[in-house]
Amino acid sequence: MKRKMTAAEQQQIFDDWVTTHKGLLFKVVRAYAMDPHDRDDLFQEISIQLWHSVPNFRGDAKVSTWIYRVALYAAIAWTRKEKKHHSGKQSLAGLEHLLTENTASTDSRLDWLYQQIGQLNEIDRSLTLLLLDGFSYKEMASILGISESNVGVKINRIKKYLKNKSQENIYHGA
Repeated sequence: MKRKMTAAEQQQIFDDWVTTHKGLLFKVVRAYAMDPHDRDDLFQEISIQLWHSVPNFRGDAKVSTWIYRVALYAAIAWTRKEKKHHSGKQSLAGLEHLLTENTASTDSRLDWLYQQIGQLNEIDRSLTLLLLDGFSYKEMASILGISESNVGVKINRIKKYLKNKSQENIYHGA
């Protein structure tokens, strides 16, 4: 029988995960929430879900895969549930500094890419982020609960869509 995790152990694991994988968390937040206030709310929701998921992690997958799964499911649920949640916010003490993105290296191409990713449906957004982070089709299928062949078809469509949008952007001088 497995021993119950203490609150201190859960806190330590959570802190390590957030510190080590904050870039991954920012990618998901940025792809699913366009407004700074919504980003704060979504980061908070993902953090809460990640906190609750710590005791359930059995080590069957890589930590980054687990965190992606939790973050993407939380982002999809948050998107469906409420896009504009401006009341009842509760700060997660000690995590506010993680919400500060490094804006010194702003790249208009990266902004454009996140804007285009934000136009995709929830599953396609998730696939795009996983693809950009180098996950295999098998890992993506496992995280999102779809078949590998479906992953391949969707990724080809996404690439075609982004290529067309990129060409339109260049053509129109935007």
